[in-house]
Amino acid sequence: MRAPRISRRSLLVGGGIGIGLLVGYAAWPRRYVIGMNTAPGEHVLSAFVKVGEDGHVTVVVPQVELGQGVFTAHAQIVADELGADWRTIAVETARPGRSGANKLFAREWAEGMSEAAPAWLVDNWAERHGLAVTGGSTSVRGFEARLRDAGAAARALLCAAAAARWDADWQACETHGGFVWHGDEKMRFGQVAAEAARLEVPAEVAWRTSRLNRLAGQDLPRLDLPAKVDGSINYAADIRLPDMVFAAIAQGPIGDARLKSFDKAAAMAISGVIEVVESERWLCVVASNGWAAERALTVAAPRFTVAGTVVGDRQIAKALEAAFESDGVRQVEQGDISTAFRGASVLTQTYRASIGAHAPIETATATAWLRGGTLEIWTATQVPGLAADAVARALDIDAAKVVVHPMMVGGSFGARYEVDIVGVAALLAQKLKRPVQLTRSRTEETRRDAFRAPAVARMAARVAPDGRIAAWYAQIASPATLHEMRARSLEGKLPHEAIAASVGVSEPAAAAGAVPSYDIPVLAIDHYPASVGIPTGDWRGRAYVSNAFFRECFFDEIAHQTGGDPFGARMSALGGNPRLAQCLTKVAAMGGWQGGGRGTNQGLACHAMAGSYIAVLAEARLDGARVMVDRLFAVADIGRLINPGIVRAQIIGGLVFGMSAATGAPVSIHRGLAGPSDLGALRLPTLADCPQIQIELILGNEAPGGAGELAVPPVAPAIAGALFAATGVRYRQMPLIQDV
Repeated sequence: MRAPRISRRSLLVGGGIGIGLLVGYAAWPRRYVIGMNTAPGEHVLSAFVKVGEDGHVTVVVPQVELGQGVFTAHAQIVADELGADWRTIAVETARPGRSGANKLFAREWAEGMSEAAPAWLVDNWAERHGLAVTGGSTSVRGFEARLRDAGAAARALLCAAAAARWDADWQACETHGGFVWHGDEKMRFGQVAAEAARLEVPAEVAWRTSRLNRLAGQDLPRLDLPAKVDGSINYAADIRLPDMVFAAIAQGPIGDARLKSFDKAAAMAISGVIEVVESERWLCVVASNGWAAERALTVAAPRFTVAGTVVGDRQIAKALEAAFESDGVRQVEQGDISTAFRGASVLTQTYRASIGAHAPIETATATAWLRGGTLEIWTATQVPGLAADAVARALDIDAAKVVVHPMMVGGSFGARYEVDIVGVAALLAQKLKRPVQLTRSRTEETRRDAFRAPAVARMAARVAPDGRIAAWYAQIASPATLHEMRARSLEGKLPHEAIAASVGVSEPAAAAGAVPSYDIPVLAIDHYPASVGIPTGDWRGRAYVSNAFFRECFFDEIAHQTGGDPFGARMSALGGNPRLAQCLTKVAAMGGWQGGGRGTNQGLACHAMAGSYIAVLAEARLDGARVMVDRLFAVADIGRLINPGIVRAQIIGGLVFGMSAATGAPVSIHRGLAGPSDLGALRLPTLADCPQIQIELILGNEAPGGAGELAVPPVAPAIAGALFAATGVRYRQMPLIQDV
């Protein structure tokens, strides 16, 4: 028989083509098999790797592709350990399951919520619940070892199968270039795939030491880009099923909102409308096409009532200030802060960060199909297991009867942790007894956002006679975002219920990034829980974004008030952090640091998170009332690099995303409705707005750190410092220009 014809796209999108071998993490429990496509003759041993007799290698990726390059990075780790030929590599998204549990994410989430559970217990919990979460810069940090073990196990099986043919010791064999080698003898992976499938993984399998055909550390081409460039890849809104209909949704203002009235007759009069479905909390119009559904929803003019006070900008600001009237919770303490400020000259300042919208290009979409007692759902989600739970709650069925197909994500930045849309789509499919695709409009996407949490920081510092900071104290008012997210996603609470459940709750995550990376002998960070009345959620960079702004801006002010410059003051305080000091030294040289004086238009900021370090130099100015960023320089140290090109792309994306937080329009809440909902009105950076960007990556042998969020937090304080150098005015709020 002729081997099946395969293309790169068919491998990328479909996976599981041809007869092959599925091998995986040697120590992984065999009962926890990730579901995947199989064909007659395929042999399933465990998870993560398939080797076909036609020579292709498919890596089953347990993380969702958000544009961060995880398909390529995970495949590159496995292929490097396997000794594969990169030209034969394809990827396939793993279905949610216990084997794909992101234990590192679960641990960091638990630590951020002050849950004093041992790591092993959190790991067991994550595995038991199949917590397959993509986020928190954990995709490489949390899975590198597992993926290398998977590649090593596959390599051992292939070597053992080839060695049996040669009557040789399998440990005398090695792999590279897609072949098993024994001296001058070689055999393609596909030639021994079937035999390898019948073998047991040896008791001890070491990681590969050969330097031949090493793929890690190379700028290999991304596997997802060809299909993205030619438009052939599918996103959630591209799904088409037999007899499928389209739905639009309207929900009430922020708070305990209930549907009061709507004009059903007007909606039904729109050509193409099939049904108007109402719930206590929402109104949906189902039609033969999306345009008709949206148009009918508009003419239906749904009205909602909100119990209690309707939230707005003033209420949010008052809630943040009122938080300081209660007792704060000490999250970090070093030295004796109670005596550090006695009889000393103290520098103080207050900083503010407004709420932020996620504003992804792709609005939330879910396609649901109920057939044979199983509900299938296609959606863009960072938490496919929790999406399945949300569907099960909505239909009151067992989660085992829900199959989630995680789609490519067209931008998330934390928005796709939220899973409320899948339950509504499932209910519509159940009612109409046909596939339904539910899509949020741009306006609805903004109004139903779980915003970046607003925060206020009151900062204080004492400076020693030699100019060094002797004591540092930060009081931060902000909501308990992680607790809210848990209540919504894990417990199924409505947004206003999750807010109520988090009142008065303090969490370490609220202080993330508030501790300076500098040598300060005495410091303390207090969190003041604020109930701001709006749902808050994960935003790229998390609380590090606002806290880095507070921290780095205050450090700049201290440096100037004591006669120093931002670079010199930082360097003198980074003796205990050589990796960050190296980043700062290199970025100052790269950008031609001029001292930060008036007219230089330059600002600096440093940041560390997720095991990585970065320094940013910005050149910015005012053009009328608009901030213009001319150049951004960044030097990052994220340890050992898997794919430098992907890391550079992540750093560039993070810089531009951080720039949007600094220079974009503020999000406003009026009578419970968030705006602006138009992307243009948010003043997000366009290609014409993007500055010249230069990046240097420091090569190291330390364990890989996170890259996805690293560059976001230091951008706003660097731009704020540049504006001070340009204008002499301090900007102590984010976004920097508040008028729209």
